[in-house]
Amino acid sequence: MSKRDLARLERELVACLTDACESAKAEIVGFSWLTHRLDPDDFPASLRITWVFEREAEKAAALAGEAKARMLALTAQALDEAGVQLDHVAWHVRFDSEEACVRNHAGDWNRRLKHP
Repeated sequence: MSKRDLARLERELVACLTDACESAKAEIVGFSWLTHRLDPDDFPASLRITWVFEREAEKAAALAGEAKARMLALTAQALDEAGVQLDHVAWHVRFDSEEACVRNHAGDWNRRLKHP
């Protein structure tokens, strides 16, 4: 993939994931934001999308209920709209919380997201 193609893909991905994020904020209690990371040399295998909640308890409640399926569906829809084809979307999705980041990485999301 050329740098130009990757830049276009990143713009599309950001726009589509932003739409998914806004939908989730309106629907899922405690959900706050989402982000993605990828290694251009290992795309799409390296793509990781992280859904972030305020508190661990809110994350746990969402994952125990129907919200997990909704977040995965929103992710799949966003990827499809961006033209990203993945065999197993769930393998590329993680769930986290602000609370856990503060506790384990002093609120440093860059450091936290670099490590699985």
